[in-house]
Amino acid sequence: MHGQRLLPIFVMLGAGSTTLAAQAQETPLRIAASSFASVEVHLNARRIGNQWYEEDASLSGPTRIAIQYGQPHARGRKVEGGLVPLDTVWRFGANMATTLHADVDFTLGDLAIPRGDYSLFILYGRPGWQLIVNRGTGQWGTDHDAAKDLGRVTLTSRALPEPEGSLSIYLVPNAPKPRSGYAELGGTLRIKWGSTELGTTWRIAP
Repeated sequence: MHGQRLLPIFVMLGAGSTTLAAQAQETPLRIAASSFASVEVHLNARRIGNQWYEEDASLSGPTRIAIQYGQPHARGRKVEGGLVPLDTVWRFGANMATTLHADVDFTLGDLAIPRGDYSLFILYGRPGWQLIVNRGTGQWGTDHDAAKDLGRVTLTSRALPEPEGSLSIYLVPNAPKPRSGYAELGGTLRIKWGSTELGTTWRIAP
């Protein structure tokens, strides 16, 4: 009696599996036109309250500043004034909004940024380039709510000797004595795409 009840269920599952397999074979394989990239800097201690504690087993890992972004590729298209429009807030990447995570208070250019999570946008204007730090998180890259802006950072710019085909973001620590294996609590944010490199400084608050 139990076998008679199970038999139709077995047959239905078998037929369903065959259908799913056929659908899987019919689905074309595609690669997204953009990549996903991230960059981080780590500090071997964590701040709790007003005091620094060295990294050990009781902590959840090193303090970090991290930027994650959808990485668009120019593929022969114009970047400045094209993919990055003039006088319009740009999504600073592809797909979801580019995110900034900081376990510690720090400054980006002259802008003080409390520890937390943010979204980043770019404004390419005739006077120059600006990085926008926004308190919103989890939104699509084109959803910029100016009311949530923490502030803006003026970026320096220079022409690259050769075009950069993919948006690339770097957090470069200052290391005046690289053989020591240690770096200062600050460095440079570099952004490269098209024929332009943008930059500003960053520094962890003491």
